[in-house]
Amino acid sequence: MTKKDLVRKMAEKSGMTQKGTKAVLNSLMESIEEALVDGDEVKLSKFGTFKSVVRAPRKGRNPQTGEEIDIPEKVVPKFKTSSILKEKVQ
Repeated sequence: MTKKDLVRKMAEKSGMTQKGTKAVLNSLMESIEEALVDGDEVKLSKFGTFKSVVRAPRKGRNPQTGEEIDIPEKVVPKFKTSSILKEKVQ
């Protein structure tokens, strides 16, 4: 499902226009992004939790040369589904 498909489906279910629905979806995505950048968690009941986690620095290998390299610490977004959503998907 693409963003366009999602907007269309949300508009049908809510009775809103696609333009209004797209604006709501964009503001939701921007709000989640801002929270993650600030290091906050976003918990959506019955859906899941978005959060930023720190990957520790580690050693790796260059696959072409086999040379050992240092991989620096990195902050990455994570999503953990709720148990309710997991049950519905199964």
